[in-house]
Amino acid sequence: MAQMVNDSNFEEVVINGDKPSVVDFWAPWCGPCRTLSPLIDELSEKFAGKINIVKCNVDESADVPVQYGVRNIPTLLFFKGGEMVGRLVGLVSQNEIEDKINSLI
Repeated sequence: MAQMVNDSNFEEVVINGDKPSVVDFWAPWCGPCRTLSPLIDELSEKFAGKINIVKCNVDESADVPVQYGVRNIPTLLFFKGGEMVGRLVGLVSQNEIEDKINSLI
């Protein structure tokens, strides 16, 4: 299961984390987000120890999505060395997400 992040712990977990990170911006009312959620959880287990895969509920955290220009959900942001290095918007395939993850590790 992917870890939850919010405005208060985002910097600690993602920006200052010891591994690259994937952040899933989502909301409980978003149908495509609910479709993507089991895949995100599956990938967090598959890549455990190599990359942090976390979820950020946009209804509970307003600052981080605004800071990174998240206008649509689901949006996946990819971070390495504290910098955003990639973005996928909308319901994307497992292969697309895994390709991005493999480019980080």
